[in-house]
Amino acid sequence: MFRTTATRIAAALTIAALLAPMMGGAAVYSNGSRTTTFDVTVQIIADCTIAAQPLDFGSSQGVLASTVNSNTSLQVTCTNTTPYNVGLSAGTVGGSTVASRLLGGTGGNTSTVAFNLTMAAGAGNWGNTQGTDTKSGTGTGALQTMTVYGAIPAQNTPQPDSYKTTITATVFF
Repeated sequence: MFRTTATRIAAALTIAALLAPMMGGAAVYSNGSRTTTFDVTVQIIADCTIAAQPLDFGSSQGVLASTVNSNTSLQVTCTNTTPYNVGLSAGTVGGSTVASRLLGGTGGNTSTVAFNLTMAAGAGNWGNTQGTDTKSGTGTGALQTMTVYGAIPAQNTPQPDSYKTTITATVFF
């Protein structure tokens, strides 16, 4: 029995010694050591990302006899200390300008609904000309959220349909 147990222990130790290098084990040496250093580097450049949420004025608007308000948010992340401006386009409906944005009928009609986008409720139009009508900020390296205020002013109500445009939000840095 001693031989069998001793043989089993010897076999187990032999297998362990063979597997040790494969299992991350390393031999221990005592003849000395040397060291060196190496640099780890990264170059951070001025950069920004932007994301937007949809702006929905609602799916059951009737007569546009009074202002309809809604808002949404933009998320900007810029490298720390990077100055930026955020601009909003006029939209994709023909005849739209920053000062006179339009939603167009999606059911084939040519009617439009006028609306405004601003940086604060009741403020001037939020446009796409840097230094004139864009919103400025400075990056912190973390996500920064800004609110886009939308308003459909009282106006002659067009025919029933769904109305839409696509606004491009741009971060300049």
